[in-house]
Amino acid sequence: MFKIIERTMIVPNLHLLVVHAPDVVQEMQPGQFVIVHSGEGAERIPLTAADWDKETGYLTIVFMEVGTSTNKLAELKPGDVIPTVVGPLGRPAAIENFGTVICIGGCFGMGSIYPVVKALKEKGNTVITVMEGRSKNLLYWEDKLSKYSDRLIKITRDGSYGYKGHIKKADDLIREIGIVPDRVIANGCTTLSYKTSKEYAHYDIPVIVTLNTIMIDGTGMCGVCRCSVDGKMKFACVDGPHFDGRLVDWEELSKRRQQYIGEEAFLVHHSGCGGR
Repeated sequence: MFKIIERTMIVPNLHLLVVHAPDVVQEMQPGQFVIVHSGEGAERIPLTAADWDKETGYLTIVFMEVGTSTNKLAELKPGDVIPTVVGPLGRPAAIENFGTVICIGGCFGMGSIYPVVKALKEKGNTVITVMEGRSKNLLYWEDKLSKYSDRLIKITRDGSYGYKGHIKKADDLIREIGIVPDRVIANGCTTLSYKTSKEYAHYDIPVIVTLNTIMIDGTGMCGVCRCSVDGKMKFACVDGPHFDGRLVDWEELSKRRQQYIGEEAFLVHHSGCGGR
């Protein structure tokens, strides 16, 4: 059993979960994820690590409350325990001295991009970090990200903080300040990853995204997370989850992600969690 150290809502509908998982964090690397199971009746959920401490054994995750299983996670309190935290899983993010790297985090991705930003800066890269959200009250970890960023750009769709716009606005700003990136890395929802891949394709550089596929075991056995990249079938759990977004078949990925929307809506409606 894994003890919960902290569980707080950091911004509306996004929660920070700190769990004691010493064996997991000892081998954790930036970009890897864990499978969390909160207990009977809940699904196994893949969640990217947002931070960890090898001395204390604490693993930090930022997750969005969207269905019955994440509802259960959002109800946890310090001192509670959960039966399963499996990891680290997936391939680590590629961390080298690339030169200038643009890191984009939206929603839960502002948390999961943090280890990548930190590791890239420690490798000597010039790191431009972009935080993107609908409004000011949905941005978080600005202090943590700014510590390892040469420049931190805040973008809100309603213009309540930083620049007004979406991912395209970030590209416009980067052109204005004359930065030519050597790599772009995006972490967040599928829409953010897709739009980043399209908006930054003109640089003719890798645009690395973390795919949020449906996943069960996380070890390549079930095949549920399969996706098409550069015309080849890949498993997001063992071949990824990081891929060049310019090569991803986004139409296929979107259709696969929508397969169980009806079932998910039914479960939320009948679980008693829909009014949270």
